[in-house]
Amino acid sequence: MAFDINTAMTWILFLALFPMAFFWLRRAWRIIVRRNFSEVALKRGVAPTNPGKFAPYAAALNLAAGAVALTMIVDVVGYGLAYETWTAIAGSTLWLKFFGDFILGRHAHPSRPESSLAGRA
Repeated sequence: MAFDINTAMTWILFLALFPMAFFWLRRAWRIIVRRNFSEVALKRGVAPTNPGKFAPYAAALNLAAGAVALTMIVDVVGYGLAYETWTAIAGSTLWLKFFGDFILGRHAHPSRPESSLAGRA
């Protein structure tokens, strides 16, 4: 096997699955078991006024993404999953997690206060 840029990128992507799975599953554990909502729906590092409202969605997103990353690790090592398959699943999971966190953070922090919206009917 020749060491070229494709081999390096493959190893970087595969090794990156380990910390991603760890952090996502740890965040899900903190939200579900420890009821720690400090990392739920952040926008510029600031938590929303009611993080408990968005905690189930953040927990589900982190649990699903962590489970998929962990499954990819097991499938690549244990079953020899094809390169095209596991990179497509891992890449899609990564992007969906980023977009999901972004959407959740923006939904939790409305651009206008709710009091100004209450007057409009």
